[in-house]
Amino acid sequence: MLNVANLSLRFGKRVLFEEVNLKFAEGNCYGVIGANGAGKSTFLKILAGEIDPTTGNISMSPGERMSVLSQDHNKFDNYQVLDTVIMGNTKLWAVKNEKDLLYLKEDFTEKDGERASELEAEFAEMDGWNAESDAANMLSGLGIKEELHYYTMSELGEKEKVRVLLAQALLGNPDILILDEPTNGLDADTITWLEDFLLDFKNTVIVVSHDRHFLDTVSTHICDIDFSKIKIFTGNYSFWYQSSQLAMKQSSDKNKKNEEKKKELLEFIARFSANVAKSKQATSRRKMLDKMDIDEIQPSSRKYPGIIFSQDREAGNEVLSVEGLSASNENGILFKGIDFHADKGDKIAFISKTPLAVSTFFQILMGEKEADEGKHKWGVTIKNAYLPSDNHSFFESELNLIDWLWQYTTDPESDETFVRGFLGRMLFSGEESLKKCKVLSGGEKVRCMLSRMMLQNGNCLVLDDPTNHLDLESITALNNSLKDYSGTVLFASHDREFVDTIATRIIELTPKGIIDRGLTYDEYINSAEVQKRREECYN
Repeated sequence: MLNVANLSLRFGKRVLFEEVNLKFAEGNCYGVIGANGAGKSTFLKILAGEIDPTTGNISMSPGERMSVLSQDHNKFDNYQVLDTVIMGNTKLWAVKNEKDLLYLKEDFTEKDGERASELEAEFAEMDGWNAESDAANMLSGLGIKEELHYYTMSELGEKEKVRVLLAQALLGNPDILILDEPTNGLDADTITWLEDFLLDFKNTVIVVSHDRHFLDTVSTHICDIDFSKIKIFTGNYSFWYQSSQLAMKQSSDKNKKNEEKKKELLEFIARFSANVAKSKQATSRRKMLDKMDIDEIQPSSRKYPGIIFSQDREAGNEVLSVEGLSASNENGILFKGIDFHADKGDKIAFISKTPLAVSTFFQILMGEKEADEGKHKWGVTIKNAYLPSDNHSFFESELNLIDWLWQYTTDPESDETFVRGFLGRMLFSGEESLKKCKVLSGGEKVRCMLSRMMLQNGNCLVLDDPTNHLDLESITALNNSLKDYSGTVLFASHDREFVDTIATRIIELTPKGIIDRGLTYDEYINSAEVQKRREECYN
């Protein structure tokens, strides 16, 4: 059990949390959500003891161990990979070090022998003799090859470091596990491994993540930071989102009687509970939802950007043809022999084991790079709107947001009021619309780029990892918009829920050709035939 009592955090006049009281119970996984700047990561740091609250305290049951995913990727650069993982169990590591130092003494005394005996017993009680093999298994599960286990951390790339630090947090069955964005830098297979690990984990997990599929899979409860309070709700992210939207709709319906509203909420819980039957935690989740009090369901103060893509003209049947397209870089072949036709209304997700391959492919399609071989041709009726993964060059000016967006308007009669209205829909209202574009955060830049795309009224959208940097609210709004869009969409994203709910077709770019299937993403990765083809293409 982890208790939060009378917690408050203030920075000057700004109140982040006020009088928060929570209990995190064993066997539950709590997904922490909140708008950008609400204090999600700060809350985890308070729980971990890295930041002191203004008032209140955090307490654990006696003898329990907390493990935290380290955000400092260079902290362990001087240590071997296996040792770094074992260091996640700080008590075990301290016992091991003291024991090893005793045995190195030249003048080993009787007193040293007694102490060594005590340490050996303590080490064995903590299963220390299996720590190295447990660490190796954990690393292998997270995709760190055995030959890297004896490297120093400084020799690893950034993605490998993230996985080692994740293994460090997971090792040794901690009583409380705190994870801040654990899926960052992980591929789909490794995320699935982590989901399965957490589903089998019997203790307490508290996690912040922008990956909705991950949150939906692992969370039994949602810990929502809103109105300077933190409240715990039963269910996963989708349940929280849909129930809060229903509560919001009900709060604006003054004519509906309380009895009708209660009945509507109960019917919603029953429907969602039935749908949960497909999940990995079906039985336990269904029981939780069946027992929940409908008073838990409340509207949220969260704001969602208004993202609507429209088309100047409908596309003809010829959208895009690609013949023999190949590209490489200094590290080797990115993709080779890519042949396909995109049809009107296709929503194609492009994937690759090398993310740079997809970005390079989009850059070739948009005329920003030359292919090594092959050609492509857009249909004569096609008008593209493009969101690159790297948008840095668009914001290297002193323009404020109004003037920045104004330069992309195509209607000569568009005035400042029109542009302000457009920015307001994207949550830039009042003085925020006068911000200099070069000081925007990553998420704000993506929202601006989406505004630019909406002004272009394209009938074919090309989006390279648009969910990167966006908060959950913006991802949800963009997700819903692309599902409703009737034009053609070519896109890539690390957000599995985003890909699975939008794509009607998956194209994988490989060094040995293309894998092209008219499947959803979940169907694609679970297809035995596709997996066999992938092995042929990458080996």
